[in-house]
Amino acid sequence: MIKEFAARVFASLIHIKNQKWIHNPKKAQEDVFKKLISEGSKTKFGIDHEFDQIETAYLFREKVPIRDYEELRPYLDEVLKGEPDILWPGRPMYYAKSSGTTSGAKFIPITADSMPEHIRAAREALLNYIHETGNTNVIRGKHIFLQGSPVLEDKKGVALGRLSGIVAHYVPSYLQKNRMPSWETNCIEDWETKVEAIVDETSKENMTIIGGIPSWVQMYFERLSNKFDKPVGDLFPNFSLFVYGGVNFEPYRGIFKKLIGRTPDSIEFYPASEGFFAYQDSQKDKGLLLLLNHGIYYEFIVAETFFEEKKTLHTLEEVQLGTNYVMIISTTAGLWRYNIGDTIQFTSKSPYKIIVSGRIKHFISAFGEHVIVSEVEQALQQAVESAKNEVMIREFTVAPQVKPDSGLPYHEWFVEFDEEPQNIETFALEIDRAMRQKNIYYEDLISGNVLRPLVIQKVSKDGFQNYMKSIGKLGGQNKVPRVSDNRKIANALTPFISSLSELK
Repeated sequence: MIKEFAARVFASLIHIKNQKWIHNPKKAQEDVFKKLISEGSKTKFGIDHEFDQIETAYLFREKVPIRDYEELRPYLDEVLKGEPDILWPGRPMYYAKSSGTTSGAKFIPITADSMPEHIRAAREALLNYIHETGNTNVIRGKHIFLQGSPVLEDKKGVALGRLSGIVAHYVPSYLQKNRMPSWETNCIEDWETKVEAIVDETSKENMTIIGGIPSWVQMYFERLSNKFDKPVGDLFPNFSLFVYGGVNFEPYRGIFKKLIGRTPDSIEFYPASEGFFAYQDSQKDKGLLLLLNHGIYYEFIVAETFFEEKKTLHTLEEVQLGTNYVMIISTTAGLWRYNIGDTIQFTSKSPYKIIVSGRIKHFISAFGEHVIVSEVEQALQQAVESAKNEVMIREFTVAPQVKPDSGLPYHEWFVEFDEEPQNIETFALEIDRAMRQKNIYYEDLISGNVLRPLVIQKVSKDGFQNYMKSIGKLGGQNKVPRVSDNRKIANALTPFISSLSELK
């Protein structure tokens, strides 16, 4: 077919083009930095921070403090009022609405310079897959990316919506006929109603690419499988590529294999409202290629020092493999030395590849252990593998129990099983053993009788979905935090507990 031949040629050209910046990472970042400073000097932020005097990364650090959303808020409020040339020349094209912490909803600007980089990155990830595998069959059939509503609001002349809804307006014309679901169905706000409509529309189609946040794709697969009493892979025999992002896929892998009946290829994306940072560029490597010439300049703070007065900060060339870093970005959307809250680890420096290890605010350190997301995910995965993959986890989260009714404090794991372990106490011990290996502080607390081994709370079937529904966050881009340093989520899950198993 002409379309498949064109896809192979285009994929090859993009691959060759990308090798230039992949093999010259320092120059790629220098070029991005120069463009950012040049454009930023035309703005109020640039004038306030003397961009006309900034020629080096060192001066950039000296003149521009690191900020999160709340700290950048005075400038963002001016942008939202409609003032031009505040953080980036002109006004934004869009505001991407996302969940905030102390601020409630956040409105992240997306500009005429940053929007194309989101689309470019997603396109390159798919073309890279075609170049690597030669699988052009994926473009023959229908594609679906489970996402938020594409209906956008108007905010003083700027379109406002969820990032996934904004991106829905940028499906290229040559893929429009392949896109699912219909526009009308995609605009349904209620998630459960939307999923049912998607099931009806897609069940008889030749689906080849399916994507979205794993927990919500899982819900779609379950509805399909239950309605037609067969695996998704039988319904969609040509389904060969799963695209996902937002959370670690490993805890879902067993359930997806069961629901699909086989294991299709997959690509992990690392997008956010603030930018598209990385994507998986090889089926043989889980590391994500960090995008160094896509309008984002990166800096990295050693996570252990983040809350200290004197932070340890590195440029790209200075990073080390396996260290947990907070990622700081400056972008063509006018986010300057901005802390998005994510932590990453480098898995390779040639080329630069990363994994997402968690959120700097999502950790447990009620007793000084500083347990992070990647540690609990990896410990759980080890326990599942020790059970010879007979255990399947649907969803989970972890919180500290500081004041138990009796005995020592502990970490409380809320787990919804699809397939339960034969002995939940043994399974909990396997997780605990893995945690002690991964986190020396946790090991010291257990061996020193400050903490007792972890406790598993079994969450009832669909308990996490019901919890998310109860707080108005069912579907879309919403995710359950893996770890919390407080009991807010733990307490809210209480109505959805089926039983309690404790280690004696």
